Amino acid sequence: MAEHKRIGILTSGGDCAGLNAVVRAVVRRAVGTYGWEVLGIQQATLGLLANPAKVLSLDIKTVDSWLTAGGTYLGTTNTGNPFAFPMEDGTLRDRSEEIINAYHQLGLNALIGIGGDGSMAILRKLAQQGNWNLVGIPKTIDNDVGITERSIGFDTAVNIATEALDRLHFTAASHSRVMILEVMGRDAGHIAISAGIAGGADIILIPEIPYSIERLCQKLKEWQRRGKNYALIIVAESVPNVDGEHITSTNTAGQCRLGGVGQYLADQICSRNIAETRVTVLGHIQRGGIPSPLDRLTASAFGVAAVDLIAAEQYDQLVTWQNRMVKSEPIANAIAQYHCVDPDGTLIKTARGLGIYLGE
Repeated sequence: MAEHKRIGILTSGGDCAGLNAVVRAVVRRAVGTYGWEVLGIQQATLGLLANPAKVLSLDIKTVDSWLTAGGTYLGTTNTGNPFAFPMEDGTLRDRSEEIINAYHQLGLNALIGIGGDGSMAILRKLAQQGNWNLVGIPKTIDNDVGITERSIGFDTAVNIATEALDRLHFTAASHSRVMILEVMGRDAGHIAISAGIAGGADIILIPEIPYSIERLCQKLKEWQRRGKNYALIIVAESVPNVDGEHITSTNTAGQCRLGGVGQYLADQICSRNIAETRVTVLGHIQRGGIPSPLDRLTASAFGVAAVDLIAAEQYDQLVTWQNRMVKSEPIANAIAQYHCVDPDGTLIKTARGLGIYLGE
């Protein structure tokens, strides 16, 4: 039996399906096996900036029903870098020492941080500056964290995008339309390529492979001549226009967001009188809902492994999935390698073999 510890756990960055399943696994392992205390930190680092810190005492009974719940009961944030925190007067302040002090005031022996590469970079910097014991768990629907083959939330997002394509097939065929599905993924095309193959898309556009509007439209005409009266296109939100520029929008708070490439493609197709075209933007539907069985399995394995790393006092490690096994890697090494779609990889070869247009 490892010595008694009090550990914290937080979820940081964008929400996704499977986060609560990770917390459940951590609590069941830490409390049930080692007899430790687990404190859930609310709203990520914002919870540590509160005075007193916002935390929940977690036990097995509390988290028993969390396996299938979407989102995160602990709450999260993807704004407010503690090293340049936006203040009410418009200035930026370094509030890292406040967060570091909160960790020590809570009497934590270690912290498990669940997040993407950006969150991991911030948490690791805090850990190094404040002498924290940190273990990381990767989560992102984009699946772009380096080294690990799986991140929490990705499989559920692919399932949702695939189901959307399944449903669009019928309405596209009924009206002889081109249906465009725009999906998330930030700078990577993992969701688009996986869902596109699984959902029977005719065209898959991802940021890793350049494309031509003229060639895309030629493919649509070619299929029409062969008697196919409709087509499905799936496009990742960060695919640029023909000038190589990302299509974005800015909200009233001045925040710039990717989005709009689906409508851009529709306008290009319609301007050439090829087919009536409709656009569906999945947006945050990909983040929400019940986690898939694979995300629950991955979350459970990652949660147990993270606790075991703490028991072995192996810190500054990221739990990963490699070669059908859970392993750990130094956080710095993991987040240094951006995981984009390999243009020469198996999925690309599969899509091309199926006659799917991917680009040039």
